[in-house]
Amino acid sequence: MTYDVTLIPGDGIGPEVTAQTLKVLKATGLRFNWDEELAGMAAVDATGTPLPDATVESIRKNALALKGPLTTPVGSGFRSVNVGLRKEFELFANIRPARTIVPGGRFENVDIVLVRENLEGLYIGVEHFVQIADDPRAVAESMAIVTRRGCERIIRYAFEYALKHGRRKVTIVHKANILKMVSGLFLEVGRMIAKEYEKRIESNDMIVDNTAMQLVLRPEQFDVMVTTNMFGDILSDEVSGLVGGLGLAPGANIGTKAAIFEAVHGSAPDIAGKGLANPSALMFAAAMMLDHIGELEPAERIRNAIITTIVRDGIRTRDLGGTASTEEFGSAVAKRAA
Repeated sequence: MTYDVTLIPGDGIGPEVTAQTLKVLKATGLRFNWDEELAGMAAVDATGTPLPDATVESIRKNALALKGPLTTPVGSGFRSVNVGLRKEFELFANIRPARTIVPGGRFENVDIVLVRENLEGLYIGVEHFVQIADDPRAVAESMAIVTRRGCERIIRYAFEYALKHGRRKVTIVHKANILKMVSGLFLEVGRMIAKEYEKRIESNDMIVDNTAMQLVLRPEQFDVMVTTNMFGDILSDEVSGLVGGLGLAPGANIGTKAAIFEAVHGSAPDIAGKGLANPSALMFAAAMMLDHIGELEPAERIRNAIITTIVRDGIRTRDLGGTASTEEFGSAVAKRAA
């Protein structure tokens, strides 16, 4: 079988890490029909917009995309690529796994998957200024909108993810003690859904500020976490920091119309073209893509290949304390994944 996938190499180090990820995917023996499209600054330079219609149409056709890191254009008039894709394809779930790989760090047993609601809350961008007297910007107001449907969809997704992936526990993260409506609704729905799964999946709920503290005190207590948009944005970076930063952090955006898999780190233009970038995050994202399409064995093979290359073989890029180039690391992982 051949899988049709939209490929967005990205900006900066994007093409380098994408090339090595494709090398690893090829080593698995799976076949892909890659429809390469542009987004970010590469798209602005070529077409005048960071998200061309051709890219959107390709994702709509394939319902599956692998995306390298993008540079957000500076200046007005440009729409955010990530926000545009979330809205266009109703990408309601952002999945961010974090797992301890490199030994010797502060935390040895971190294995957390954060599930973030992607479309609601404060990040919907409903905000305005209120004029008082002569000051047209005297007061800024922003509105958080949370729906029961949105809460049900993301929380149920988290519990189903836990079941599918053999996880033991889901933690519902909220601020219902203060935000009694927008966060209270999330908690209310979360507790209701948790009862449906109580004989199969353990669950608890935790206030977001306590969660942030507990993550750096005893991260091993967490397994799958599910939370709202802004809290998820903040906590997902904290979770990544527990395992060494964004260089090892993949992400998936799952929606009703498509699924897009990505490295969550930036495009790092300062090291672009120097062979210094760590392609692990995009490789892990590719493994998540294989999980999504049901190719579980090759997905696990890729994950094991990355970990073995780093831990047992000691082949590491500079961000992990090694000397391997991007290509040397990619070739080593591909050899292990074959």
